[in-house]
Amino acid sequence: METDKIKLSKLLRELEKIRGRHTELISYYIPAGSDLKNVSELINQEQALTRNVKNKTVRKNVLSALEKINQELKLYKNIPENGLVIFCGNVSKDEGKADIKLWTIIPPEKISIKLYWCDQKFELKPLKELIREKNSYGIICLDKSSADIAVISGKNVNILKHLNSIVPGKTRAGGQSSVRFYRVRENLLIAFLQKVAKTAEDLLKDFNIKGIIISGPGPIKENFYNENYLPTDLKKKVIGVVDTSETEEPGIRETLERGRDLIKETEFIKERDLLKDFFVRLSKGGGDVVYGEEDTIEVLSEGKAELILVSEDFKNLEKIEELCEQTNTKLEVISTSSQEGIEFKNIGGIGGILRY
Repeated sequence: METDKIKLSKLLRELEKIRGRHTELISYYIPAGSDLKNVSELINQEQALTRNVKNKTVRKNVLSALEKINQELKLYKNIPENGLVIFCGNVSKDEGKADIKLWTIIPPEKISIKLYWCDQKFELKPLKELIREKNSYGIICLDKSSADIAVISGKNVNILKHLNSIVPGKTRAGGQSSVRFYRVRENLLIAFLQKVAKTAEDLLKDFNIKGIIISGPGPIKENFYNENYLPTDLKKKVIGVVDTSETEEPGIRETLERGRDLIKETEFIKERDLLKDFFVRLSKGGGDVVYGEEDTIEVLSEGKAELILVSEDFKNLEKIEELCEQTNTKLEVISTSSQEGIEFKNIGGIGGILRY
């Protein structure tokens, strides 16, 4: 994984140097889980719109780029597991000459952003964020029935693996002696916990893990930690054992809440705290926050905003970035990995905290 990120970093540096003579460079971010038919349909729609462009040179070059992307998509039966990013456009430095180049990138981690953008430069920020050096935290949430291994990396929380066990309940099956039943149950539990530890070791080795939280309902999590199932190098990174009422995805969310003091310096927690503060201010109606595209752009243009929050898939993100640069306003791009991030997106995906 780290090798892939190094290669991607080099490619991004090359792409960053490219400038189009006109708005002829296409950036297309396709999130994980996308339907290939819908992805191709968007290109068809853009082709129809581009035919109305008045500038003959721009129209011709963008249509050529879109056709090249269309042909590239036909090579795929499905969108790759982590999503797909395509850059394409006229990179010729000579006016009147066309040199349509295309790059396809399978991200090293899953992407959730959906973006089609045509400009004089490629939109590289989402990929740069993905490869930016950052510490990660692991979560192992388990009980006797199941286990989930997740990682917090940057602003994203991903469940890497779900495991089910075959450990029976404490009520023994008919016809079995209690001694034999509990011995069989204990052996199955040991085998399951060993499998969880080995799976965690295999999955977390691809990340720069700063700390690990073990969580879950009941005493199994303590047994897992205290009885040395984890290899020494991973056990040394355990920063806490947290009680939750559930496992699986709800258990992971509960771990994040109850273990927030253990991982409070992570970008995920910082972003969530920022959004909580924004919503509290909004609920009080004190006039020190604004939301919605029209109102936010108004206060931003007037230089009244101290901080602008924009959802990662906000349509006019680049325009907001330019305004923030012009008015020396801090910008925070909000992910949709947390419940708070989703709620923010649902109220328009843009807002701000005022200077005064």
